[in-house]
Amino acid sequence: MSYARTALLLAALTGLFVAIGGLIGGQGGMMIAFLMALGMNAFAYWNSDKMVLSMYGAQQVDRHAAPGLYAIVERLSARAGMPMPKVFIIASDQPNAFATGRSPEHASVAATTGLLDRLSPEEVEGVMAHELAHVKNRDTLIMTVTATIAGAIGMMANMFAFSSMFGGHRDEEGEGGGLGMLGGILMMVLAPMAATVVQMAISRTREYAADNEGARICGNPLWLASALERLEQAAHAIPNPAAERNAATAHLFIVNPLHGGGMDNLFSTHPSMDNRIALLRRQAAEMGMTWNVRAEPTPPAASRPTARGPWGGTPRKGPWS
Repeated sequence: MSYARTALLLAALTGLFVAIGGLIGGQGGMMIAFLMALGMNAFAYWNSDKMVLSMYGAQQVDRHAAPGLYAIVERLSARAGMPMPKVFIIASDQPNAFATGRSPEHASVAATTGLLDRLSPEEVEGVMAHELAHVKNRDTLIMTVTATIAGAIGMMANMFAFSSMFGGHRDEEGEGGGLGMLGGILMMVLAPMAATVVQMAISRTREYAADNEGARICGNPLWLASALERLEQAAHAIPNPAAERNAATAHLFIVNPLHGGGMDNLFSTHPSMDNRIALLRRQAAEMGMTWNVRAEPTPPAASRPTARGPWGGTPRKGPWS
């Protein structure tokens, strides 16, 4: 069902692109905008994983540097029938995680120190299963295609607005374009806005799909439901300065890392947390499970597990050194 909804949303975005392209610049203008957007997103597709990991100062770890986390990812990857991704840790007190990479063979998963300090091993397993589900479902590819089309729509709208303002948009009789300057301004604002609405809807759909698949990978939807509940509360209370500086990457995280986000509205990158938890609990009920998994309360900062706590040693020159 989630793939069908994603396909319908992509079809709607493509239809919007074709309609606006024909209205603004005909077939030629539409093709120019599409090729420009495709080039930019192709670069991002091949390099975005390195760029994002660098933005957050992520440090790669192995089975010796972080044996607990590495073992969880290794076990889940085997259960999902996937290649083992690279594992990273980010020095951030906000509990969160994300996955990146252009394919299952070139994937990375990252967890923050805040997540490892505050969640139980079962909850961490649920979170990492969610991230592996994104990789397995090739959501990076889906979002790259979506960004390409949305970017092309934005470029066409800007081209049309520029042409209208400087009198370059003429019809076959040499008269000014039907929409004129005001129409150009409206197009510049409304067309990208409509594309963004569809893009965010696709992003939310992929989160629901990753929750469902991640619960199947780890074997217990309640682990992920419990983790999401705790992550949402902590994300609202603990700022993530790196995410605030790079708001365009917010959709990568399992919960919205930005303050003031999280509502299931048109422009939100993440679904409502209440909806996600309710669906996971329903999935657990269908599997005959009850709400019997609960992590220990978060200990005071002074007594939290350190790098040599349950998750093992310190990465070489890593965030816990």
